[in-house]
Amino acid sequence: MKSALLTSISLSLALSVALSQPVAAQGAYGGYGGQPILVAPDGAILDYVPEAGQVVISRDQMGRRTLLDHYGNLIATEMRGDAYRPNDGYASRPQAPYPAAPRYDDQANGAVRDYRQFRDGDPADVTSGIPRDGAIERLPLDADGGFMDDSQQEAALEPSQPALPQPNLVPRTNQQVISVTKKPEAEIVALQVYLDRQGISPGVIDGHLGDNVNKAVAAWQEMSGETLDPNNSEDIMQRLSYSGGLPIVDYTITPADAAGPYVASIPEDYAHKAQLPAMSFTSTTEALAERFHMDEGYLKALNPNADFTVPGTTIKVVVPGEPKTGEVVRIVADKSREQVFAYGSDGKLVSAYPATIGSSDTPSPTGTHTVQRIALNPGYTYNPKINFQQGSNDKILQIPPGPNGPVGTVWIALSKPTYGIHGTPEPSKIGKTNSHGCIRLTNWDATELAKMVKPGTVVEFVD
Repeated sequence: MKSALLTSISLSLALSVALSQPVAAQGAYGGYGGQPILVAPDGAILDYVPEAGQVVISRDQMGRRTLLDHYGNLIATEMRGDAYRPNDGYASRPQAPYPAAPRYDDQANGAVRDYRQFRDGDPADVTSGIPRDGAIERLPLDADGGFMDDSQQEAALEPSQPALPQPNLVPRTNQQVISVTKKPEAEIVALQVYLDRQGISPGVIDGHLGDNVNKAVAAWQEMSGETLDPNNSEDIMQRLSYSGGLPIVDYTITPADAAGPYVASIPEDYAHKAQLPAMSFTSTTEALAERFHMDEGYLKALNPNADFTVPGTTIKVVVPGEPKTGEVVRIVADKSREQVFAYGSDGKLVSAYPATIGSSDTPSPTGTHTVQRIALNPGYTYNPKINFQQGSNDKILQIPPGPNGPVGTVWIALSKPTYGIHGTPEPSKIGKTNSHGCIRLTNWDATELAKMVKPGTVVEFVD
């Protein structure tokens, strides 16, 4: 009871502060300008500001602040007056499955294309990413994403040049971590959500204790310099009240959620994969689980009687953190911990992610390398003469982009030929199974990291 009361009081205070700016700005929306306004789902501008206790503050996929009622229904979205077009609204436009991706200059930063542009017919980048099964040798690509000729391939496979000098950064330190005791599932979820909101990923949120949770607690302590007692549920709930409110809320499935696009299934045979229009999600539950950083099985268990295919269905989902922003100048891939650490120019930890890094059969690189280029939502090129033999396939195959592609939604190419950091179609296995030499993250973690790095970012592999 005391915990619930503290949470309620803290959340009310946070909402009061959060709403203070729109209250002042709403009265001046007539001229719009650059001031924030509150826009209802039908496109109308609200002529009032809801009381702080009547709404829950959240953010949408575009990072805009939203006001929800206590049933999870959208009341209004805060928008800049000078960017709002009253005649088009916004609720009718389907949301992209991922936040908008930046467009980098092809020559300066490597070719990068937005997933939404792929859906509109613009072919996505093709990378020689690591498949879920097979050898690590792959056909290199030239700067434009095409196949290299023999002489180019020979040059590309020469030993990599020495990496750029590492910044003078503060080394990671080992800190004592309080062991997490056996806790109810809801309390474990609350801890996972809090860590996720802090930019320290626990992997999929599933209500289960494991190494990914313990590693995230240790990384949070490194980042904050504080000690976190993961067994103090009252403290965790109070912290949550200041970082987005309750860990689990109601969400109403929209027509866009139910519509997809989805594919019936993802075949194992690469020739069949290549015939699909996209390596899309297979169901609403898979898409929503990834959006909310949840294990798909946990999402279903949390809503045992829900029909996820019907728009208007209200379900329970967790409220994960907004993507971290900033500049990452150094990445440390810790093989023994199976964790990736991202550092800023000041030497401080920006974010950390559970990872699958190499295996005994196909080990990851050693030493220091750099980011060479970044591709969002990449395709995958299968070449049986260089990759591996998959089934009876003996021809080069182009597997289309999508979250269920062999490298997920992101490919961060490294200066070490054929190696990279990438996403995965199986987020629940991150940190629990071997990869084929590369660094595998969940799609949402890989996307977050990709938007904080650039060509030249140092990547260090440590044992």
